[in-house]
Amino acid sequence: MSQHPQPPRSAQIVGIDPWVRHVLRCPVTGADLVDGTGPDGQPELVSTSEVNKLAYPVRDGVPILLESEARRLDA
Repeated sequence: MSQHPQPPRSAQIVGIDPWVRHVLRCPVTGADLVDGTGPDGQPELVSTSEVNKLAYPVRDGVPILLESEARRLDA
């Protein structure tokens, strides 16, 4: 039996192992990350922070969790 809850199916689509997905957090705000799709149609992880909303690209199944790579989301 798994110790961690299963992430949404979309997390598995971008190639992130469930145990890794469970511990990922926004490196800027520490907020949880949820699945999203960028303007180019590519997968991304979106911070759930209400104050500083950022989206991080996922390239070849690898989340790029660098502030310099993040896309700011307007409210």
